[in-house]
Amino acid sequence: MLTSAVWFARQKTTINPLHPERASHLVTTGPYAISRNPIYLADAALLLAWALWLGNAAGVLMVPVFMRTLTRLQIRSEEQALAVKFAETYRDYCRRVRRWL
Repeated sequence: MLTSAVWFARQKTTINPLHPERASHLVTTGPYAISRNPIYLADAALLLAWALWLGNAAGVLMVPVFMRTLTRLQIRSEEQALAVKFAETYRDYCRRVRRWL
C-alpha cells in the first residue's frame, strides 16, 4: 500500500480518490503495472488477513462484497474521470492492466 502511494508522489500527482480529475499524470508503472488499484487491493488483502486471523468465516465472505461495493461506489467514477482526462492513453492502460488482479 505504501509503495503504491510513493509511486504517486514520484509522479507528483494527486493520490486523493475524491478528486481523480486533479491527476497530473497517469501512473502505470510499479505496482500499477500489475493492478489499476493496488491501494484498494491492499485494503482488501488486509481485510482478508484480519478475518482469517480472527477465524471469522463471515468476514472472509465479506471481502468480495467490499470489493464489489468499492468498485461500484468509488472505482468506476475514478475510471470515468481518468478516461476523460487521459483519453486513449488510459483506455490502452485499461486493456493491458486489470482493475484488481
